[in-house]
Amino acid sequence: MSAETSAETSADIDFDHHSAEANADPVAYYARFRESCPVGRSTAHGGFTYTTRYADVARIARDDATFSSARSDHGGQGVGIVIPKGPGLDQYPIELDPPRSTEYRQLINPLLTPEAVERLVPMIERHAARIVDDFVELGSCDFVRDLTNPLPAAVTLDWLGFPEEDWAKLAGPIHDIFAAPAASERAVRGAAGLAYMDQRIRELIAERRSAPQDDAVSALVAGRRADGSEFGEDELVSVTGLLIAGGVDTTTSLTGSTLVHLARHPEQRQRLIDSPDLLDTATEEFLRAFAPSQSMARTVTGDVEVAGCPMHAGDRVLIPWVAANHDPSVFPDPEQVRLDRDASRHLSFGIGSHRCAGAHLARAMFRAMMTQVLTRLPDYRVIDEGLVAYPTRGNQSGWDAIPAVFTPGPRARAAAGSVRALNTPTPLRVTAVRAAAQDVLAVDLGLPDGGELPAWRPGAHVELRLPSGRLRQYSLCGDPADTTTWRIGVLREPQGRGGSAELHELARPGATFAVRGPRNHFPLTPAPSYLFLAGGIGVTPILAMVREAAGRGTPFTVVYGGRTRSTMAFADELAAVAGDALTLLPQDEAGLPDLPRLLGELDADTAVFACGPAPMLAAVERECARLDLTDRLHLERFTAGDDLETAFDATENRTFAVQLARTGVTLTVPADRRLIEVLRDAVSGLSYDCEKGYCGACETRVLAGAPEHRDSVLSDEERLAGRSMMICVGRCQGDRLVLDL
Repeated sequence: MSAETSAETSADIDFDHHSAEANADPVAYYARFRESCPVGRSTAHGGFTYTTRYADVARIARDDATFSSARSDHGGQGVGIVIPKGPGLDQYPIELDPPRSTEYRQLINPLLTPEAVERLVPMIERHAARIVDDFVELGSCDFVRDLTNPLPAAVTLDWLGFPEEDWAKLAGPIHDIFAAPAASERAVRGAAGLAYMDQRIRELIAERRSAPQDDAVSALVAGRRADGSEFGEDELVSVTGLLIAGGVDTTTSLTGSTLVHLARHPEQRQRLIDSPDLLDTATEEFLRAFAPSQSMARTVTGDVEVAGCPMHAGDRVLIPWVAANHDPSVFPDPEQVRLDRDASRHLSFGIGSHRCAGAHLARAMFRAMMTQVLTRLPDYRVIDEGLVAYPTRGNQSGWDAIPAVFTPGPRARAAAGSVRALNTPTPLRVTAVRAAAQDVLAVDLGLPDGGELPAWRPGAHVELRLPSGRLRQYSLCGDPADTTTWRIGVLREPQGRGGSAELHELARPGATFAVRGPRNHFPLTPAPSYLFLAGGIGVTPILAMVREAAGRGTPFTVVYGGRTRSTMAFADELAAVAGDALTLLPQDEAGLPDLPRLLGELDADTAVFACGPAPMLAAVERECARLDLTDRLHLERFTAGDDLETAFDATENRTFAVQLARTGVTLTVPADRRLIEVLRDAVSGLSYDCEKGYCGACETRVLAGAPEHRDSVLSDEERLAGRSMMICVGRCQGDRLVLDL
């Protein structure tokens, strides 16, 4: 249906996101309307405009001036950010518009930065292990009752400062509100529970005013506005209530949906068990596919048109995150759950000024629960006939009951101390650089103080954040026994998107890069013997695997191909370890590997590990499929990353000054540092998330100067206006910026 036709006939459209058809399959429901009439008018629930496309949802969510989150009389009384409206306490700041909402975000943000959440991880993991201990010996549980509800409740309320006796009393009503049919006895009970929650929040605020402790409510009470005044009790009650509601049931919903999905797709569950670090990437895909908050709503403040559909002041408009997350123009084959998909553009945390402040905490809780299940209950089986879904998935999706059985296991024992993975970007210094082959550098990285790095196993990789803001993944190829050095191999790709050229330009002893990891999606699983196939720079993970196999005394064969002998990195090191088990195949001398012979002569129990360019891996996959060897094949794919990454030449970065308007402080941003890195050192509680210019969490007003935009959020019109920028990737076209910070 064209935009013109849509506008003329939209009042006749039978759309209802709470209908039985929508509840049965929201993804298919929105897809049908996206194809026939992507934006239109519905007469349900007093009338509203619905949207279905990523671009329209993102536009509306980011335009606070035209599409308001504040409560009003339009569409009835009650919570204004859902359709239909319903009863509930005021929720600051999500039910306010900027600039009123800004001071509350500035109060909350410092408590929920990546660094602040990283400090909470030991507490989160302790609660997760304790809660699973309560049922692991029984062999059965209800995941909602026994895990996905109590864990987020314990973490959120412990962090805020509520005593343990309050946890169940406060978490129960939140879940009841989402899981109970409207006007049911359970819903009434949930509403009564909210009144108790209001009372307990007020009591705790009073206690912390007189005797502060090391908890989040004490920090909220101590917070001040820009003019130095305190926040009032009602304001703090609203903020705290929102933190409880956001922290408790949304993570319950996400984890439950993921557990049900993995029970129905055991091959994906096994992949996560075999490659536990894959959960880091998969978390974003699960968020995309199983958004806990399915939709929100806004109220139109003035005449506007979206995709040909006119709207007027007072109109209500639905922005469904679930529809945006399944828009095929942004996420190819959106109905598929792909564990290794880069889904960081998903809108499950929203976008714009109201993007979820607790995103980092939600991820940490989800990962802790999933890790407990995958490691301690790996064979769990969900009892499908006992599943109970939420009565409607129009606003919130999830499960009210997930009964499961599993092999009973032992209670947890305290784990031996070890250096934790670098879950937040950590500065590592280049300690050595050498040429490993033509256009290949071997780069050694270490902590600036020479301290011990997290342990890693063959197949692991790390993520480097380059000064341009680009993210790049590199396999570790050094010796895992060297606890102070990580070595990577970097191929310069002249036809690439600039990351390899940037790293080749900047990798000098003493240079510093922000690094996360290690992560391992390509682990060397035990086998009686191995065939290792390496192509080009794909030798990096294979080198570490060969060392491991040789150290174990496991038989192996290595075949390493490259364009020419001079381009084959680490060949000498590989030969020193593999000896006669190594075959070098420079293409200009020996041609391509004879895959039918190599794979056709394998022993029945030999595992195949392959890493290299896409054509090579495709050929290996085809031959293994022909020979019925797919179950023994393990691949590490090179991916170019997100194809929507903004292209630019980071070698042209220039030093510039940035003035913080609210404090008058002026900072210098060197050519080899990102703007956000400089700002993080000076601004407490800076809001950011993806650091790729995708999510909009770091959007900041520009008061003077010309920003250089490197994000994929702003429209062309917004870029030209230059009134805001994404500080995680953006820079300055001139010598100076003034930001509203």
